[in-house]
Amino acid sequence: MLPRPKKRFGQHFLTDRHYLGRIVEAIAPEPGQPMVEIGPGSGLMTDELVPRLGRLDVVEIDRDLAAALRARYAPAQLIVHEADVLDFDFTSLAQPLRVVGNLPYNVSSPILFRMVEIADRLRDCVFMLQKEVVDRMVADPDTADYGRLSVMLQYRFAMAMAFRVPPGAFTPPPKVDSAVVRMAPLPATRLRAQDEHRFASIVAAAFGQRRKTLRNATRLVAEPGAFERAGIDPGRRGETLSVEEFVALSDASG
Repeated sequence: MLPRPKKRFGQHFLTDRHYLGRIVEAIAPEPGQPMVEIGPGSGLMTDELVPRLGRLDVVEIDRDLAAALRARYAPAQLIVHEADVLDFDFTSLAQPLRVVGNLPYNVSSPILFRMVEIADRLRDCVFMLQKEVVDRMVADPDTADYGRLSVMLQYRFAMAMAFRVPPGAFTPPPKVDSAVVRMAPLPATRLRAQDEHRFASIVAAAFGQRRKTLRNATRLVAEPGAFERAGIDPGRRGETLSVEEFVALSDASG
């Protein structure tokens, strides 16, 4: 029997077997791979992953759902971490780690920024999120969806939307479409900012007030001469800059 969804946790359980199968196919789990599932909920995807992996870690905030999962599996097969995912120490798990899950809509962005912080320890992430969030994650420069989330994720990951999932695939149905996205950490040879804290500050400032020019939006974090050194017109707006240009502006501010 499907557990009753709890509104305070933003629970929408994926119950459509067709889309469940497609997500597992996108994950392509193999025996022995270190993997953690965020928010396993009713455990339908967990039931598909455990036999393929042999062992799985899950992070579940709902104590009732966590207890049900513990009762269903032996500890050698499933390790249930009863915790808020935003407080969970992913570095305590084996590496390179694969992270998967149907992310709660209300905390999806903070979870994604956690993945940025631990990207060096990851093999990949396969997430289902609200489609409009995925649109932002994979957006190109100079488009309406392109913003801070786009830049910070694409700076660290290769991003690809896999497919859409309609509201009817969930119980209860959400009011929005969902989508599955894969995030693969870029290699060690990737473009890196000389000062990643400064880079993040400039990106945040550039999108803090989207209608402002870069000159005005970043005046507290980018040196006045940095635009000329980077070859960037300070009259442009943040949404027109590529990830590479943000790195160049950050480095020129050093």
